[in-house]
Amino acid sequence: MLLSIKGSKKEVSNEGLYLAVLYFHRKKRLSLGKAAELAGYSRLEFIEKLQREKKHIFDYDEDEINEIFEDALEIV
Repeated sequence: MLLSIKGSKKEVSNEGLYLAVLYFHRKKRLSLGKAAELAGYSRLEFIEKLQREKKHIFDYDEDEINEIFEDALEIV
């Protein structure tokens, strides 16, 4: 595989780890902060990497968004 993608073992390993934590974050098994930590990034660096790659930072369904807004309205 390393020869096919022309990457070092470390590069492939780091990218695989990043994709794994991103997957578990999207499945809501890891928080954004924990995913960043496990991938070896600060939370801000992880968010910036997601933005550069045009990946969603937050992935809420319609019910979750409605719940967030309802909670926010209760605070106000």
